Amino acid sequence: MQALARPRTTLLPQALRRLAPVRLRDDPRVRAVAVGSGLIPPRTMHTAAEASLLIELAGGCRSVVEIGVYEGSSALVLVRALDSRATLHLIDPFGHQPGALRAGWAATERATRRVVERARAAAGANAPRVVWHVERSEDTGRAWSGPPVDLLFIDGDHTEKGCKLDWELWHGHVAHGGHVVFHDARSPLGSPAGIDGVISVVDRLFRDGGAVAGWQIAREIDRAVAVRRVG
Repeated sequence: MQALARPRTTLLPQALRRLAPVRLRDDPRVRAVAVGSGLIPPRTMHTAAEASLLIELAGGCRSVVEIGVYEGSSALVLVRALDSRATLHLIDPFGHQPGALRAGWAATERATRRVVERARAAAGANAPRVVWHVERSEDTGRAWSGPPVDLLFIDGDHTEKGCKLDWELWHGHVAHGGHVVFHDARSPLGSPAGIDGVISVVDRLFRDGGAVAGWQIAREIDRAVAVRRVG
């Protein structure tokens, strides 16, 4: 696999970042300035193995959708995995989202856009096209008129109702042979726990009594479950 280019950064040393009080590190306004300027990296919400799964499944894709961008850590993985023939759709209403983030956590559109644009600049002419949808995923899904989606990453509203709605509105847009990746969908030993709402949706759709017709579980790594459209 060809090495993925990484954008230049001016990150503060980690030891120095740790000296900041937790309240300061988590303050949305302070984080927006620091993340947007490149002083600190976006908060990583996935494991290295989950990132490798996204890279593998994104290979050769032309249309990719991410639901739930937050500070952009997984969007960076996808930007680096895709090429100039691909379009990456990033969906997030930003701000405080109780169903998606811990209390007090939030991200700002401007800061996250700057994170993604730095990654695109580092990729140069090989960077994918990025389309932003600053709205709720159900609004984008109901109005979707784009091409079939090769890879859909569901990592937005983690309540059972929200995750179920994302599946219902989006899985019909996925191409035959395409994948849907649910994040926080399982709690394997040795990995941080998944989230009950997402686990319930995935178990009901793909485990309890068999998979939804035309779909099957393709991969399970850490908290991620990838399902493939086969019929």
